[in-house]
Amino acid sequence: MYPYGYPEENYRQQHQLVADLAKAVNGEYSAVQCYEQLARMAPNQSIREQINEIRNDEMRHYREFVRFYTSLTGRRPNVQINEGCPQTYREGLDFAFRDEQETVDFYLDIAERATTQEMRKAFKRASADEQSHAVWFLYFMTAHR
Repeated sequence: MYPYGYPEENYRQQHQLVADLAKAVNGEYSAVQCYEQLARMAPNQSIREQINEIRNDEMRHYREFVRFYTSLTGRRPNVQINEGCPQTYREGLDFAFRDEQETVDFYLDIAERATTQEMRKAFKRASADEQSHAVWFLYFMTAHR
């Protein structure tokens, strides 16, 4: 009997975690790029500053997730943009809101399967950040109609 489950199951779980980390890295990278564009389209300085603050959070998540990926695989991820950013401010807000909301649960799932306490804590924090970002984007969508 294997003390920690079957080796094939451990391999499969590790493989899935690495795939999810790669998806998280690409998602954060895409958000950083999109939010730069969205900030430039913002109707005023206050909103621009808040979007840039959100973008700074996404850059922090990106760096953390790259570090976790590299630690698990021994190599840096092949980073690419997942989805293009909408070309209008209103469509960009809607896209950002939906993306942030969907990412909350994805990060909580990763946190549950994390291999270290540090990774678990980082993904739980990132999940909370994503929820906060979604609230901001929803506010921008409704406040300036």
